[in-house]
Amino acid sequence: MRSSSGAHFIALDHVRALAAFFVFAWHFTHHATNGYPVPLDYVPALFPFSVLDEGHTGVALFMTLSGYLFAKLLDGKSIDYSAFIWNRALRLLPLLVVVILIVGIKKFVSGESLSSYAYSIAKGALFPSLPNGGWSITVEFHYYIILPLFLWMLTKSKLLPLSIIVAAIALRLFIYHEKGEIQSLAYWTIIGRIDQFALGMLVYQFRSYLAYRHVIALLTIMAFMMIYWYFDLQGGFYQNPSYPSPSPLWIILPTIEGIAYAIGIAWYDNSFSHSTSGLSKFIGRIGEYSYSIYLLHFFVVFHAARLVNERIMDISNFYLACLWSLVFFVLMMIPGYVSFRFIEAPFLKLRKRYVKIPRGSEDA
Repeated sequence: MRSSSGAHFIALDHVRALAAFFVFAWHFTHHATNGYPVPLDYVPALFPFSVLDEGHTGVALFMTLSGYLFAKLLDGKSIDYSAFIWNRALRLLPLLVVVILIVGIKKFVSGESLSSYAYSIAKGALFPSLPNGGWSITVEFHYYIILPLFLWMLTKSKLLPLSIIVAAIALRLFIYHEKGEIQSLAYWTIIGRIDQFALGMLVYQFRSYLAYRHVIALLTIMAFMMIYWYFDLQGGFYQNPSYPSPSPLWIILPTIEGIAYAIGIAWYDNSFSHSTSGLSKFIGRIGEYSYSIYLLHFFVVFHAARLVNERIMDISNFYLACLWSLVFFVLMMIPGYVSFRFIEAPFLKLRKRYVKIPRGSEDA
């Protein structure tokens, strides 16, 4: 979490590492098409583990963290918007392009149609069609497009972003009544994710009220885990009763995730003195490489689960599978470092300062 101004927030790197592990554990324990090695209908008896059993929620944590981070970086400041977009493109696109090329080569070697793949890539600017989790990068860029609106709102009232959240819920309710389902839009597009960006920015404005409020934060986290256990019990992402789900829960699920994660992030960021050495540094480094881990893990995670299950031991037990997922997640630091060092970092040197410094003030 090092910005072009040099600001570094190791606590937020910890959160990024946690979000990446959620997603990695979800893919390691459940192959989307057949629930391998752990069946999709499995529900942990220990309810906090449902956030791993339904680890796709890590994407919601990423989105909420983005809103919180940019509020932290830009609160009360003017920005050079073109430089901001330039910086975000330098941060996200180089590795994404490499991943798109690798997936394209794999499709070519296996004899799949490259024309249909090229079409899906072209659609990726608007629709969730980019490979290896690249769909979430599309959502991020949609957020960057409307970021100036959020910043303007915050200059008028700290609570004004609530209007965006209310409008998004109303839109999802309308679409649900028209289509009979909203999961596909609530999960994969800005129509659902906008709540999480907004809540991250909104809760940052009230971060002082959450500092050292351990009881409030822990009760919020526990309540969220219980809600997610209930969601998991009802069939979760794929079996409620099928995908896409007709459950109306998806109208408000993005909001529930955003509230819980925003409160948790603000509490963690403002209540502790985070060490820059030892275990804290190690987890922070995982967070630093989390974008690489996120995009690259698709190439190995399913093969890793199959390797363990067929060559080492039976990991159809969910808790055992989670332990193995942690082992391989830590090992992903190796390709994560290589990617960050040789693909991402060279482009980061081309970033521009996008926060406008008032004349006469010191360089921030």
